[in-house]
Amino acid sequence: MEGSEFEEHGAQMLHYVTSYMDSVRSRRALPDVQPGFMQELIPSRAPETPDKWEDVFKDIERVIMPGVTHWQSPNFFAYFPTAQSYPSMLADMLCNAIGCIGFTWASCPSCTELEVVMMDWLGQLLHLPDSFLFCKPGKGGGVIQGTASEATLMCLLSARTLFFKKEREKNPDVTMGQLVDRLVAYCSDQAHSSVERAGLIGAVRMRKLETDEKGSLRGPTLKAAILEDKAKGLLPFFVCATSGTTTSCAFDNLKELGPVCQEHGVWMHVDAAYAGSAFICPEFRPLIDGVEHAMSFNFNPHKWLKIMFDCSALWVQNTDYLRYAFDVDPLYLKHENQGVMPDFRHWQIPLGRRFRSLKIWFVLRLYGQRKLQEAIRKDVRLAHEFETMVRSDDRFEIAADVILGLVCFRLKGENELSERLLKLLNADGRIHLVPSKMKGNFFLRLAICGPDTQSSDVRRAWDVIRELTDVVLKSDAKS
Repeated sequence: MEGSEFEEHGAQMLHYVTSYMDSVRSRRALPDVQPGFMQELIPSRAPETPDKWEDVFKDIERVIMPGVTHWQSPNFFAYFPTAQSYPSMLADMLCNAIGCIGFTWASCPSCTELEVVMMDWLGQLLHLPDSFLFCKPGKGGGVIQGTASEATLMCLLSARTLFFKKEREKNPDVTMGQLVDRLVAYCSDQAHSSVERAGLIGAVRMRKLETDEKGSLRGPTLKAAILEDKAKGLLPFFVCATSGTTTSCAFDNLKELGPVCQEHGVWMHVDAAYAGSAFICPEFRPLIDGVEHAMSFNFNPHKWLKIMFDCSALWVQNTDYLRYAFDVDPLYLKHENQGVMPDFRHWQIPLGRRFRSLKIWFVLRLYGQRKLQEAIRKDVRLAHEFETMVRSDDRFEIAADVILGLVCFRLKGENELSERLLKLLNADGRIHLVPSKMKGNFFLRLAICGPDTQSSDVRRAWDVIRELTDVVLKSDAKS
């Protein structure tokens, strides 16, 4: 494909994308296909000679769209949002055209320097403590990761290396192997599965601590666990606190957890993957009061801030601690300006990295803080609107406090009723939800996800839920 053809076909694709977005509401949110469906639609081998663009373009609807889950649909209420916007798409086009691999400053100075500035822009929008920012005195700074899962793993491994370094200063003969068997990390029983997975990869035990009735990990619980483990000869070194759990959008109590971690020399990492975007609104920022005690903080702009996947923002109060764990410096990656600006390959697990800060730059400039705040507040209002509908029907109950854009609800009675309702809803296909469970209660999660979701979409979802609830309860009455 030559440049002139790219321009022509690109215009056709841009039209298709905008048409798709304009009509996504009319598509079934959850596809009605079975595993292996695509094997009957495309050949088993790649073509020996080029296909025509026209044939490839036609196959988007024939082959791809039947199996697409439409996350941007106003009828998609599952998981959490995955952000999308035209400015972010345009930035990705430029990123793909430039095609740099920005592992060092020298490999693409603009890639590194824009990321430094954008991480400060984001940090200031969230009113993070100055100690996390490049532009303030100290050793703080931020880096774009692929996902919150990577950020958690990065911080756990950095904390492990830092702990080992401090122990070696006390006892030069101690080995990593001798310490690893005794290391223990902590998270709440509501933490994302990626936190437990980080412990598996880091070869350390991850102890899940019980939360209170609202799904929040409290300081006294953590302190008791640390003292108990120290009495056993174990070595507490890391805590992952969650601000906005996947299960119910619960918030661990950072103001209580932070001082406990500082008292016992434990690295506290804050995972705010979904909720972090909301902290650009002053009314939601108190949800992370106590973050000043954290060694690291992470959220995903690619969930709720119009910046498309992948873009996960991680800040640390001392960036040296990342380099302790990941600094490998072969001659072919050295350059004359080392140490003046970050070489972000030392701040992440992979070597290669895309020019992801372009997405942040485009979105923040073309939306501005106020429009981004308006979008978040709109989604929160819709969640409370749905909450009011649920509370108005005495067959249902709210299963967790509605704080941001997630509503957890269930049919009163045995879990089996809500399980049957969910199965009917997703088989019906008009809306898509996923479940969760806390303190033994199975419930449905309705998250405001589509960027264009409106009050009418939420009311329609409630109508579908009530309609299928009638089916469940009539069937239950007959049995």
